[in-house]
Amino acid sequence: MLAPWLELPGVTEQLGEFGEAAGLDLLRLGTTADADEIKDTAVTQPLLVALGLVVSTRLGLEVDTDRVVAGHSVGELTAAAVSGALTPVEAVALAARRGAEMAAACALAPTGMSALLGGDTEAVVAGIEALGLTAANRNATGQIVAAGSMEALAALAADPPGGARVRALPVAGAFHTRYMAPAEAALAEWSATLRPADPRPILLSNADGSAVVTGPDLVARLVRQVTLPVRWDLCLRTCADLGVTAAIELAPAGTLTAIAKRELPGIELLAIKSPADLETARVMITSRAQHGQGEHTPEFRIVVTPAKGVFTRADGVDEGSAVARGTRLGTIATNRDDHEIVAPQAGVLAEWLRSDGDIVAAGLPLVRLHDGAHHDGGDY
Repeated sequence: MLAPWLELPGVTEQLGEFGEAAGLDLLRLGTTADADEIKDTAVTQPLLVALGLVVSTRLGLEVDTDRVVAGHSVGELTAAAVSGALTPVEAVALAARRGAEMAAACALAPTGMSALLGGDTEAVVAGIEALGLTAANRNATGQIVAAGSMEALAALAADPPGGARVRALPVAGAFHTRYMAPAEAALAEWSATLRPADPRPILLSNADGSAVVTGPDLVARLVRQVTLPVRWDLCLRTCADLGVTAAIELAPAGTLTAIAKRELPGIELLAIKSPADLETARVMITSRAQHGQGEHTPEFRIVVTPAKGVFTRADGVDEGSAVARGTRLGTIATNRDDHEIVAPQAGVLAEWLRSDGDIVAAGLPLVRLHDGAHHDGGDY
């Protein structure tokens, strides 16, 4: 899968650097290795992240933007690098360790995964859980992946719930379930030395589709996600709430674009499958960067909710207050977690747009921050 990309300047050198970080010969594995060798999740994961980052670094993406970035499963590591929170080398190294630890966890017990297509969502999930399995991927309406013991998966296939069709998946084990607990523990220890930056674009979490605000929270979520279900359905719902109008899927591409076509009707989509698609992607990015730009620098920024929940303002932050970048503005409490809202830039809190206790949906405006250069207040 890497062969077509090696024709581009600098790709061979970049993959060599990635391979050194991963402790693997990614050039060989992505070109001449046989199918059995690359089916090993310890190899597949760093290969996928490496290719995604080869592509992203050739799109001219700036990290300080209002774009939305998200990745499915190991793709979260690619997204972390695209957001500027991790370096590309750090993301590939983490993918290699993640793949190795998950492969080791898979070897401890015979487990697997099966896709359930169609059927009533609630009935399908209930049927999965009744067998002691986990709905490990909830990708879209009518597309759920169950994971757990092979015995329970056989029972699921024998009596599919909710009218769904069951198809066994060729994977090493029950990813995103309790069976990956040893991998989570090992990754927590390995990642302790990482010093991530805060994501600059809006970066969505697989856990609940909410925006991740800080680098440390991102790394903690990446570690926990190996045992948590992937809620790609919630990531897409947040994209809809935020008004996303176009999406580009990095290579190897096609699966997520097909899901988005069904779940986000009307948006422009591009799956980058070969170097020939790069120019189309650059045009999409440039046209949206230019769209709506005026002849002056924007004077204020609207901070929006990262998730659906109950909003609580931070104490001591009032209208007219000067705030530094990263200042805590409040929290959104969901059924599962509390999500901090922080100032994305220094400025003056010009206006609260929500009150304490308001129930808000993802993407709703919370507060208006004025750029200090355009504000009549004093220095800060």
